[in-house]
Amino acid sequence: MCRTVTVGLDGSPESLAAAEWAADEAWSRAIPLRLVHAGDQPLHDYVPFAGDPVTTAGMDRADQMLREVAAVLAHRRPGLRLRWARLDGSPVAALTDAAREADPLVLGSRGLGRNTGYLLGSVASAVLARAERPVVLVREATGPRPGKVESPLPSGSHPGVVLGLDLGDGQTETVLDFAFDTAARHRAVLKVVHGWNPSALQDAGPDDEQPGGRAEVLAEALRPWRDKYPQVEVAEEAVVGTAGSHLVDASRDAGLVVVGRRRRSAQLGPHIGPVTHHVLREAVPPVAVVPHD
Repeated sequence: MCRTVTVGLDGSPESLAAAEWAADEAWSRAIPLRLVHAGDQPLHDYVPFAGDPVTTAGMDRADQMLREVAAVLAHRRPGLRLRWARLDGSPVAALTDAAREADPLVLGSRGLGRNTGYLLGSVASAVLARAERPVVLVREATGPRPGKVESPLPSGSHPGVVLGLDLGDGQTETVLDFAFDTAARHRAVLKVVHGWNPSALQDAGPDDEQPGGRAEVLAEALRPWRDKYPQVEVAEEAVVGTAGSHLVDASRDAGLVVVGRRRRSAQLGPHIGPVTHHVLREAVPPVAVVPHD
């Protein structure tokens, strides 16, 4: 089946921002964009992009929303291939299933702040912890024009991509490929942040336990990807301690943050991980969570 960028819509401002981001991503990848409304997920008080409520008689509100969002996105990006669908089942199950055919799945996010609780009433966080493909969480954009949702990472801009890389977590290939490919398509600078704990290093020599030694290890891990993507400008930083706070600081002027998530067995249950949780709670740009073995 043809890969699509898929976005989950519930009429909220966050999901509309996610739709704009997903449309730009589909455009840059030259693949279709699929808009979905999942199961019995409640539909927010929906005000379309044009600013006037949809009142078409006899049409389901979710169908109205999907059609209107599709029309606006297509108008702004002539030639963009669009599909939309209502998905059966519970929102978590429906969106998790949709993620299997998505590249990536994009969802709106209110973040994980103290006053907002778990993101989107835990639906997005549950999908995030179960999805087998990358999931991107997008917060509500605050564009300068009323009724216009600004894209956080439009094609051809240079806001930068920030990657949190754990060299000891087996994630290198999958997560690096996603980050370098994204930076290349958007002509963005890629900043790689590697957090390390000297006391946790096993079988490390004295040089490896020094910042300069870890910087060399990071540079060596990145060398094949620099060769594969010579057009990508790369900045790298090896920092002592957990990478979460460093990633948040590095992402303040970025267009996207990329982090990994280890797939866990059914016995262990779904899990996001402390660094990813920290980034989702604090980072303002969209966050791409890439699962890996």
